[in-house]
Amino acid sequence: MRPVRIPPRLVDAMRDHGRATYPDECCGFLVAGPDAPDPNVPREIVDIRHASNEFEGERRRRFVIRPSELLTAEAALAGTDRVVAGFYHSHPDHPARPSSFDEEHAWPWYTYVVLSVTRATVPAIAAFELDAETRAFREVPWVGPAGGPPGDGNGRSPNAGLRRPP
Repeated sequence: MRPVRIPPRLVDAMRDHGRATYPDECCGFLVAGPDAPDPNVPREIVDIRHASNEFEGERRRRFVIRPSELLTAEAALAGTDRVVAGFYHSHPDHPARPSSFDEEHAWPWYTYVVLSVTRATVPAIAAFELDAETRAFREVPWVGPAGGPPGDGNGRSPNAGLRRPP
C-alpha cells in the first residue's frame, strides 16, 4: 500500500467542499503525477477536481460518480503526466472510514480519501487503498497539513476504533 502526500491547500479545498455540501456527501477526484517506482515513496496529489454526487437516493449516506464524469476528468488530463489517482468523499456525521458500500464499489490501485464532516467542522480525514487480494480497504499513511497526518500527533488515526455503519 502506497502512502500519499496531499498539500495543505488541497486538504483545505476538500474540507471546504465537504462543508459546502453538508449534510450530503461530497465527492471528487484526486489528481497525481506519475508514481515513483518505489512503493514506499508517497503518491503526490497535485490537484483535486469536484465531482457531482449522482446517487439517486439519500445523498447524505451515499455518493456515486457517473462513469462519463470519470472519463471526462481523464480526457482533460490526456497529454499530461497527470492521472486520476483516486477519489475523495465525505461522511457527514460519521467517522472517516469507508463504508461497506464504499468497499463494494472500489477498485485496487486508487487512493481513497474519506473526510468526517459535521455541521461545524471536519474533525478527521483518512486515506485508504483497496487490497486487490482481500478486497478490503487498508488505511495508508498520509502527509497533510503541518507535515503530518491529522490525529494525536503520534501518527495514530483519530478514527482508531470507530466504525461507520454499513
